[in-house]
Amino acid sequence: MKEKILKRAQEIIDIELEGLKSLRDSLDENFYRAIILLLQCKGRIVVSGVGKSGIVGRKISSTLNGVGIPSVFLHPSESLHGELGMVQKDDVFLAISKSGQSEEFSIILPYVKRINIPIIGMTSNANSDLAKQSDIIIFVKVDKEACPYNIVPTTSTTAMMALGDAIAIILAELKGLKLEQLATLHPGGTIGKRYWLKVEDMMLTGPQHVPIVHKDSPMKEVILEMTQKRGITSVVDDDGVLIGVITDGDLRRLLEKTQDIFNLKAKEVMTTNPKTIKKDELAATAASKMEHYGITALIVVDDLNKPIGIIHLHDLMRAKVI
Repeated sequence: MKEKILKRAQEIIDIELEGLKSLRDSLDENFYRAIILLLQCKGRIVVSGVGKSGIVGRKISSTLNGVGIPSVFLHPSESLHGELGMVQKDDVFLAISKSGQSEEFSIILPYVKRINIPIIGMTSNANSDLAKQSDIIIFVKVDKEACPYNIVPTTSTTAMMALGDAIAIILAELKGLKLEQLATLHPGGTIGKRYWLKVEDMMLTGPQHVPIVHKDSPMKEVILEMTQKRGITSVVDDDGVLIGVITDGDLRRLLEKTQDIFNLKAKEVMTTNPKTIKKDELAATAASKMEHYGITALIVVDDLNKPIGIIHLHDLMRAKVI
């Protein structure tokens, strides 16, 4: 039973893989023309489809928006009752239908053409009404659905989804989408947190949070500062410039050498050339630096190398930057 199920799953996936290969090999001048038309679109890409094609259309529209290409989804049935008003000048209409014979499209497409909105049709039926109404037709060539009766849209919807991904990614690349721009489009997700949040968004500031001691401070003062501020302190010179740090690890190593630590000064215990970061760097960069050096905090410094903040690994973890 187990082997039979796994074998059937592999067969279904193989059928869909063949459909994707067929789609890849069928891409032609029309796909190129569609990309150029969409690239030149000054409005939005209005995506529309019914049933499974509608679900695919919603995903394509969402992906377009996710890479900074303005798009809306228009349900063909709703469009017959006032929603067509969302189609505006300078938009491009992307109609999706496997059969190309959706009744709703036969009603709304003439209206779309009448207001001079270019239509791109995505269908598996090159002789359909949709193909005839479209300015550009992208033929989704699928020889076999994964359904045993070759009826239920499976391979065809996979192919249309992949085609939509290709359109979205190509448009994003041609428009020069940068990682920073992509991150701003996903501020609440992992992408945004890794590539949008800056150190200054996460760091602690102010004397109540930023541990600082002078290089000549006695170790009793150093330990009190560290205890109050998460087991680390920066060490500065007479001008307030960072010259070292002292961590709880430094204290443990010191105690292994001597018990007489209170006669020492900060400059005698500190680690010189400490790892630091600037406030305008990405929080993800801070996390990578901590991981690389095996440390749990970084002192944030300004252009004069003076401490202005501190960023902790645990804060980055809580914010799910890592």
